[in-house]
Amino acid sequence: MSLKTVADIATGEELLHVDDISLSFGGVKAIQDISFDITKGEIRAIIGPNGAGKTSMLNVINGFYHPQVGTITFLGEERRKMRPYMAACQGISRTFQNVALFAGMSTLDNIMAGRSLKMHKNFFWQMFRYGPALNEEIEHRRAVEEIIDFLEIEPIRKTPVGQLPYGLQKRVELGRALAAEPSLLLLDEPMAGMNLEEKEDMSRFIIDVNQQFGTTIALIEHDMGVVMDLADRIVVLDYGKKIADGLPAQVQADQNVIDAYLGVAH
Repeated sequence: MSLKTVADIATGEELLHVDDISLSFGGVKAIQDISFDITKGEIRAIIGPNGAGKTSMLNVINGFYHPQVGTITFLGEERRKMRPYMAACQGISRTFQNVALFAGMSTLDNIMAGRSLKMHKNFFWQMFRYGPALNEEIEHRRAVEEIIDFLEIEPIRKTPVGQLPYGLQKRVELGRALAAEPSLLLLDEPMAGMNLEEKEDMSRFIIDVNQQFGTTIALIEHDMGVVMDLADRIVVLDYGKKIADGLPAQVQADQNVIDAYLGVAH
């Protein structure tokens, strides 16, 4: 089966569709009958109180979890069980709630790791870094240096990421996800634990990724001010169920959303 690319989908058309997804762990229903879509070029926020099923939803989209019910349609092709490798090959990349970097490796090498699926020379050539493999590595390093410039992290390019403050580690993780040149970028709480200045920087980079690179973004974030500023549309989950879906102003005024965030009894 051939893998479509984002170039096959026109701007504004549906890039991904989640259809009646349900996911349970034993007797715990993490997601119940969730449906929504993501159109190409938008920033789509997924919000809700703690335990609402947001990260589980991202894990379903990139194939880490396989739902018991429902399907994912990506780039026009239906997937009941999207595999992580297939998702990555088709152009789905992500960051995580907790920073998932190689602490002993430099910023540059961590971002280079995001280019691994784009490296096609065999192990023999790569081991000796000779001929075609060396030329390929130079090409990928050039792409990584452009990401480093874009994220304004040139001074730390050779610094082991384990020595970096948390905000910069989150920026490096974004760089690694961008290195895969995703058509759909999944950001799981990219601003968790950041101060105001770091949030402003990260917000700027997210907007630039969306506008300059044309990357579609699905964003989980607890800071409602950030969500209202960044998102084109918002889907709201609560206890694994969808309770609202629409434009930021519509969602903000929805009584079900207000009740969920105020802790009103269900």
